[in-house]
Amino acid sequence: MSAVDAGRVHTPVKGGNALRDMLAVTGRNLTSIRRVPQLLVFTLIQPVIFVVLFRYVMGGAIDVPGSSYVNYLIPGIFIQTVTFGALQTAIGMAADIKSGLLERFRSLPMSRAAVLAGRTTADLFRNIVVVALIAGVGFLVGFRVQTSAIEFIGGLLLCILFAYVLSWVFATVGLLVGDPESAQAAAFPVMAPFVFASSAFVSVQSMPDWLQGFAEHQPVSVVASAVRALSIGQLPGQESTSYYVTTALLWCAGILVVMVPLAIWRYRKTV
Repeated sequence: MSAVDAGRVHTPVKGGNALRDMLAVTGRNLTSIRRVPQLLVFTLIQPVIFVVLFRYVMGGAIDVPGSSYVNYLIPGIFIQTVTFGALQTAIGMAADIKSGLLERFRSLPMSRAAVLAGRTTADLFRNIVVVALIAGVGFLVGFRVQTSAIEFIGGLLLCILFAYVLSWVFATVGLLVGDPESAQAAAFPVMAPFVFASSAFVSVQSMPDWLQGFAEHQPVSVVASAVRALSIGQLPGQESTSYYVTTALLWCAGILVVMVPLAIWRYRKTV
């Protein structure tokens, strides 16, 4: 056995140690977010800018039947923010590859699953903070819940679940490209059509006929519509709340079933 191969021998890790390793990697990733000002700006300032921009610059020109635009907008901002925020997962994973950190992790007696689980768990905590921030800013600019507190909280939890799902998608992107700049360049063209050709900011009925089928049924639109229905109720011409929530959960489950094994497979191939 060569010296390089000897350094890569992986000692089996018990369940308790695997959890400890995951928490350690999660803490490391959260610390890096706090210590890099650019990440803090993107995480906390960018969603506020979008809320103000759409609420006061574009909101007056957009009419939504059955609702004020601010009430329609804020659930869409939730989903838009966690979708764009998933870009950080791709960049962070690619940066770990480029720096050689994943190789160093592999040489340690630690759980291999801890690296991916730690990355996605750190992003889960980050998204909880971001969703809470958007909710607070939304209330300040006039957003009001039209359903019950329990339904609204359910909508926030659905946002956080969708954010976690997207973390696995873009962790895979980061593993595939292996370079932070390339990860950003590769991820944006994937997420942009899903965000802007969706019901996040405007009603799908206002789009051209050829685009409506995609815009209505793609995951960003479905989750945004589910969160909106849980926050302000069913709008005229929309499906029921239960339909959107069920479809959103099916999308989340389906994406996880595909992307978690794919991310794990790619991680093993990468390191």
